[in-house]
Amino acid sequence: MAAGPPGSRLLPLLLLLGPALGQGLGQTRFICTSVPLDGDVCAASALGTGSAEELKGTVLQLRETVLQQKETIMNQKETIRELTAKLGRCESQSVLEPPGEGKGRKGFSKNTMGDLSRPAAAETLSQLGQTLQSLKTRLENLEQFSRMNSSSQTNNLKDILQNKIDDLEKQVLSRVNSLEEGKLSPRNESEERGKIESTLTSLHQRISDLEKGQKDNRPPDRFQLTFHLRTNYMYAKVKKSLPEMYAFSICMWIKSSASPGMGTPFSYAVPGQANELVLIEWGNNPMEILINDKVAKLPFAINDGKWHHICVTWTTRDGVWEAYQDGTQTGNGENLAPYHPIKPQGVLVLGQEQDTLGGGFDATQAFVGELAHFNVWDRKLSPGEVYGLATCSSKALAGNVIAWAEANIDIYGGATKWTFEACRQLN
Repeated sequence: MAAGPPGSRLLPLLLLLGPALGQGLGQTRFICTSVPLDGDVCAASALGTGSAEELKGTVLQLRETVLQQKETIMNQKETIRELTAKLGRCESQSVLEPPGEGKGRKGFSKNTMGDLSRPAAAETLSQLGQTLQSLKTRLENLEQFSRMNSSSQTNNLKDILQNKIDDLEKQVLSRVNSLEEGKLSPRNESEERGKIESTLTSLHQRISDLEKGQKDNRPPDRFQLTFHLRTNYMYAKVKKSLPEMYAFSICMWIKSSASPGMGTPFSYAVPGQANELVLIEWGNNPMEILINDKVAKLPFAINDGKWHHICVTWTTRDGVWEAYQDGTQTGNGENLAPYHPIKPQGVLVLGQEQDTLGGGFDATQAFVGELAHFNVWDRKLSPGEVYGLATCSSKALAGNVIAWAEANIDIYGGATKWTFEACRQLN
């Protein structure tokens, strides 16, 4: 190391020895500070003392932070221990408690395949009964089909399936009686339910196979959709979206006796507007058509369990609309979403009302009944054209926007397809 000027070496030495000269100050610290030859020694000494004070303050702050974090960690550990203990108690009670006990503990009711509460069991039985009824309806349709297309194999299968349904009804009735008498334990209840559901699944599959064979023998537009139950998962989806439309005609065959209200035969939602185009009969309200959330009440009287042909036409000019039932105009109006074109790029659903694009279904608004020949045009049909559709005229046209065909529709949640002859149903 190169030697510096004599003054530069002397100053650190003086600063080093300075504190030692004060013997009466007790314990001392030695601080070495390099000061230039022409610098102020007093100023340098003060600077060193200030830096030490700052460091001391920083250390104290760090210690305080560490203590606070330690306290927080201890609190969190205690919370975790409490939550773990509560979770353990909940799990042990859900395993050990027999059904029907602990109902007073809010939020801790158990409802699994092996441990059904009484209300849940009753609800399950109700659902099984509805499923059996829907299967019986499907068998009746197969019966009608087999009469028109006599086949010994079809008749034999029908008899076997009918016997299966009779056996299932007896099982359900037996289970109801056991529940009422309190004879079923949770384990037996679970086993019995498993047997019934397994048989129902097998039965549903066999009927579906028969329906598939039925489908192979029919024209692509001669079918109907059946929505057996009021659920939030049973629906059909049209594969094609609607284009931008400044006018439309929507026609269909429909049959329902559901109460209150038959629900939503169709709904069309677009991004930003779930009620772009909806037909709905909800609760005790009359059937309504919604366009861009604007409403018009339709004078239909069709909730009688019979097949009816309905049409609704509309044009954006002045929002003029017309309603037809069984080929006759039953009402009209104007100012329904005037000058609002139907937007494209949406989702068209049959059987459910959409609260979000393609979803958000509400079981209370679901359609229950049968629907066929759902067609959409991008123009207003004339009264003569509507009458031709309702009377099954050979000149009746299919929709130029949406045409009724099996290839255009996907079904979900147990909705089924049947052979349908519109005018034969009217006779």
